[in-house]
Amino acid sequence: MRNNIKSCWRTYLYDLLIAIKQLFYICIKNMKIYIKYDLNAVCKKILQEQLEKLKLKYSLLDFNEVEINGALSATKLKQLNTALNNYSIQIVESSKSILIQKIKDEIREMVYGEGETTRLKTSLWLGAKFKKPYKYLSSIFTEVTFTTIEKFIILQKVERSKELIIANILNFSEIASLLNYSSTAHFSVQFKNTTGLTPSAFQYIIKTKEHNPTKL
Repeated sequence: MRNNIKSCWRTYLYDLLIAIKQLFYICIKNMKIYIKYDLNAVCKKILQEQLEKLKLKYSLLDFNEVEINGALSATKLKQLNTALNNYSIQIVESSKSILIQKIKDEIREMVYGEGETTRLKTSLWLGAKFKKPYKYLSSIFTEVTFTTIEKFIILQKVERSKELIIANILNFSEIASLLNYSSTAHFSVQFKNTTGLTPSAFQYIIKTKEHNPTKL
């Protein structure tokens, strides 16, 4: 009888441990985490991995510039381009396209950065950075992308503000200040004009989806 009780007790404990383990896995499966990452570091790592796979000797000059040490055959160039395309990275060839890419990178740095550049006037910052008149930069940008620098900046700010709203760390006033808007009202109007939703409506949708994923 005692042995039967011990056996039943062991079976019960075993089943209980299994149940707890399954519950633990379910909790982990449904856990939501927020990730902060350095885009520059990620891209740099991808570039290094793909260049080394092709056994190319190289030097990273800047965030978006790579110097290949030695001759680069058309076949190797095609292989590299194909590999990088898997990560939505493109090799830019024309001088205009290179300039546009650099402008975009600087704008993203301004929007996503946390330094003084976020407070600078865009036209002055870009003009000083590229040592060219802003009017020229703006003209080239529109010619190649069919949109204006100003509209591109708005899109980047709105995407950044979405991330900040989802993170739920800053309020709307703090987000407006961080992204260098003149006021919370200005931020709200620009957000709605771009997304069709006010920041409050967007936040409500996100919170509703978090609490009831099947509702939306």
